[in-house]
Formats: sequence, C-alpha cells, structure tokens
Amino acid sequence: MPNLLKGTFEGQDLRIGIVVSRFNSRITEKLLDGALDCLHRHGVDDRNIDVVYVPGSFEIPLAAQKLAEYSDVDAIICLGAVIRGDTPHFNFVASEVSKGVARITLDFDLPVIYGILTTDTAEQAQQRAGLKQGNRGWEAAMSALEMCNLHKLLKERLHTASEKE
Repeated sequence: MPNLLKGTFEGQDLRIGIVVSRFNSRITEKLLDGALDCLHRHGVDDRNIDVVYVPGSFEIPLAAQKLAEYSDVDAIICLGAVIRGDTPHFNFVASEVSKGVARITLDFDLPVIYGILTTDTAEQAQQRAGLKQGNRGWEAAMSALEMCNLHKLLKERLHTASEKE
C-alpha cells in the first residue's frame, strides 16, 4: 500500500492572507464573503486573516508578493474578476495575473491560490460568485486550507526523510 499524503481542511492556527481587487467590487466582495465564511467555518480566527485591497486584478501579484515576503502567512488567496470586453485588454490582464500568482507560489514555496474569475460576461462572473454555480471565493479558501496542511505535511515528511539519510 502506498503512502497517501493529503491535506486536511483544519484551519486552527493557520494565518491566511487574502488579496482582493476593488475593480468589479460587486463580484469581488461576494468572493471575499465566500472565502471568509469558509475560513471561519473551518476554524480560522479573524485575527489570523489579513485582507489587502488592491485597485484591480493586475495589482494582485505585487500585493501577494509583499505578503509572502513580509508576513508570516501560511497561504495567500487571490480574489478578482477579469471580464472580457471589446478590447484585448482582458487577455493581457488575465495572462499576466496568472503568471504572477504562479511565480509567487514557486518563488516563496507558499500556497498562493488563484481565485480570480476570468469570464466572458458579468453575468458569468456573478454566477461564479455565489449565485447558481457556487462561490469561487469559498472554493479558493478550501484550496488554501488543503494546501496549507499538505504543505506542512510534505515539509515534515521530507525533513524526516532527510534526517534519516
């Protein structure tokens, strides 16, 4: 039987940073509400949650990087909504934000969760922010909890394995 390593959804003693875009705030506030509800229901204390607002989704990676550098968070949840318009602006923003979030995850060895909606219409974004298709903020928070706990488990296991060598 192989060793199965899985993260749990326990939030006690975890510190979570959330970076949320003010642009499309009718949607992003619902994402934030979903994320906070999830974290609270899984035992994360309000004192262990830092919420950082940025002007738009393009600014999310810089704020997430600063949280990774200067705080003691166990994970960062990035929340925003990039909605396609009539110009190619959507493509540039969505692409760069995705790359930025992924880079921070690897550069800082820290779970940085991509909870940024990229949709064709505002209606699609609203659906994913708590109407008919669940709440992507809640889902991002669940991913953060699971990855925090898996990250800690992997570090412990790898540290123990290296001590045996």
